Amino acid sequence: MADLDPIDRARNAISDRADLPGMSLMEHLTELRKRIIHSIYYLLIGFIIAYAFHEQLFDLIMRPYTALGLGSLATLHPTDGLNVYLKTSFVLGAVFASPFVLYQVWLFIAPAMYSNEKRYVVPFMAATIVLFLSGVWFGYGWVLPGAMKVLILDFSKKFHPVITTEDYTSFFLSVILGLGVTFELPVLIFFLSVFGIVDGKFLLKHIKYAIMVIFIIAAVICPTPDPFGMCLFALPMLALYMIGVGVAFLVHPDRRKAREKTTA
Repeated sequence: MADLDPIDRARNAISDRADLPGMSLMEHLTELRKRIIHSIYYLLIGFIIAYAFHEQLFDLIMRPYTALGLGSLATLHPTDGLNVYLKTSFVLGAVFASPFVLYQVWLFIAPAMYSNEKRYVVPFMAATIVLFLSGVWFGYGWVLPGAMKVLILDFSKKFHPVITTEDYTSFFLSVILGLGVTFELPVLIFFLSVFGIVDGKFLLKHIKYAIMVIFIIAAVICPTPDPFGMCLFALPMLALYMIGVGVAFLVHPDRRKAREKTTA
């Protein structure tokens, strides 16, 4: 199986699970509808909680900007202030609700997993939350302050920057959420490995392509144009990729079967 391409691996993974309890198309659609409705409820609750503290949350968002000693942000339309509060409340509310939404995703895919694979639900939830928050912390504590300093104080020092609330919050959320999602790479590899689509050997064999893709992604999401900033984004992703390789060696079905035979 190690020599198969990802498409053949996926086909084999599906065929290997043919003995699991089946669900009709309508049952799948009903279950999907149920999980989507529950997720919407959680997102709505998260939005309400976030909006109750919208001023405090916006002050938190503004800290990387105000730390530079700049003036207040500009608005170009009477509704800009309200739109920013609604936008940040929705996005941050979605972050608050994400553990519950992820649990709904897990409940939807759980019927396609063996009982011994379902024990990964707690590590999966914990790793997802910790990795996402780590990406957010990395962006908020390291990337944003450096990017704001370089882009505003260095490149714009001969100009008078007029930054709107919409521009700043969009930039802030794109960096924070982009890094939070990027840090979920080991979780993605975990799922691909559990279902037998990739394994550790496959990931190591194609690491040169992974490095190329990682640096392309880093160049796209990096807010600064210098190579140092791109490397600052790429190095954590490379470390996360190697963590994902270790996870793939542990949870891939072939590896688990080999360990079971050894302990038997």
